[in-house]
Amino acid sequence: MVKCITTIEQLHAELNQAYLDHKTIGLVPTMGALHQGHASLIQASSKENDITVVSVFVNPTQFGPNEDFDKYPRTLEADLKLAANNNATIVFAPDIDTLYPSKDPSYLEVLGNVSEVLCAKSRPIHFRGVCTIVAKLFNVVRPTRAYFGQKDAQQVLIIKRMVKDFFIPVELRVMPIIREQDGLALSSRNKYLTNEQRTQALVLSQSLKHVANRFAQGERNVKTLVSEARKIIEQSPIAKIDYVEILALDELEAIDTIENKALMALAVYFGSTRLIDNIILE
Repeated sequence: MVKCITTIEQLHAELNQAYLDHKTIGLVPTMGALHQGHASLIQASSKENDITVVSVFVNPTQFGPNEDFDKYPRTLEADLKLAANNNATIVFAPDIDTLYPSKDPSYLEVLGNVSEVLCAKSRPIHFRGVCTIVAKLFNVVRPTRAYFGQKDAQQVLIIKRMVKDFFIPVELRVMPIIREQDGLALSSRNKYLTNEQRTQALVLSQSLKHVANRFAQGERNVKTLVSEARKIIEQSPIAKIDYVEILALDELEAIDTIENKALMALAVYFGSTRLIDNIILE
């Protein structure tokens, strides 16, 4: 039976003996509304660690003033069941005051190109909030390993930089994107979509699949691949493109030709719901 813990003191009381016994601890940071993508992270952690902690916390500092913080789905009861069914040990579900105890909170921010492109252009405070909360969770849980999904590719790259630059003793494990049978990447925000919007959103995975095929056939010109992907997305009359880009890994530099490993990433609105997806080209 998974334990639901809401305070740092309770969490440390549960984990202190594990620290003393040098047991491995896996952390799966989430904002709740758990789905099978999260389940895959929890399963991986439970296989590789003695203890798995799943954090459930809708982090206010990564939402802009006109974003969906207030309506973001909060489904703790269902999240506890999913965590238990996938062998989590603890669900850590603190309130805002627990993780932001100061009236004027401090922030941690990764600088440079990796945090200025893609999602950062339209969500300028987002990754500052992500780095801040992930660093807090690393300090609170002190995990051996932490598990993230490749769907949040830019977030993963920024957290890798944070871990490197601040010498944080944690191993990052990046797990594959989990998709529905029709190709749609699993996301907590999929719950916002109407049936029509969900059907239209399939152009995202279709465009990525097309680019992967063209890359496999030998196409390396970035403008060509991006143009072809945009044309597929624009076949949906309700799709509003935020960005479709191909950038070099791992610093997300702009390139004209794919010579080494590259990330193709996109963000598209269907109604008011913004969906992201990506593939790695190598």
